[in-house]
Amino acid sequence: MSALTRDNKTPSKSGTPRRNTVPQILNAAEMVFAARGFAGARVDDIAKACELPKANVLYYFGTKEDLYQATLKRLLMHWLDDADQWFTPDHKPLEAVEGYIRTKMAFSRHRPEASRIFAYELLSGGCFIKDFLCGTLREHVSRRTEVFKHWQKQRLMGDIDPVHFLFALWSLTQSYADMQIQMVAVLGKDTLNSDDFERGVQTIMKLVTPICLLVPQNASS
Repeated sequence: MSALTRDNKTPSKSGTPRRNTVPQILNAAEMVFAARGFAGARVDDIAKACELPKANVLYYFGTKEDLYQATLKRLLMHWLDDADQWFTPDHKPLEAVEGYIRTKMAFSRHRPEASRIFAYELLSGGCFIKDFLCGTLREHVSRRTEVFKHWQKQRLMGDIDPVHFLFALWSLTQSYADMQIQMVAVLGKDTLNSDDFERGVQTIMKLVTPICLLVPQNASS
């Protein structure tokens, strides 16, 4: 089983056909893996979903495992890039946290299948992503927590454990994808709409705003 790391690359079939076809295959794979999990999904199903011959899918991704790894990698890299964009010393804490929350909530709204694949993978033991979790993700979290500690030293952010604060942000935002069936049942509707996601953002922001101070505590002294 190949390790999933930030530096791993998808199969190197070059040219315009690859640029067009690989996203098409991965989009279909997201839907199929989210609906059936790794064990239940078949390459034939993915080929049918993206309206390509099975041989074309296997040309770019030699096995179902390779395709699953690539699907997970695309999702995980997207999430890491979002955090890298917002959690920088150049941002104020409240601005950064709101930007990150809005980005993650938009992902949960528009690509819930991708988030559910990750949830299913964790619930099944995370065997395909253990190297990523213990290596790439741990290093990523360490870098982001240094930013939180910088804000705390500047007295721009409240005294909170940065790692567990990230855990909370992940849970709050990804639940709008992973737990969406429960949410729509409670709300008595067929699907969450833009107003529901905005209410979610506003609610989360009310919870985290006291932690993300706008100005240094000693600014008035």
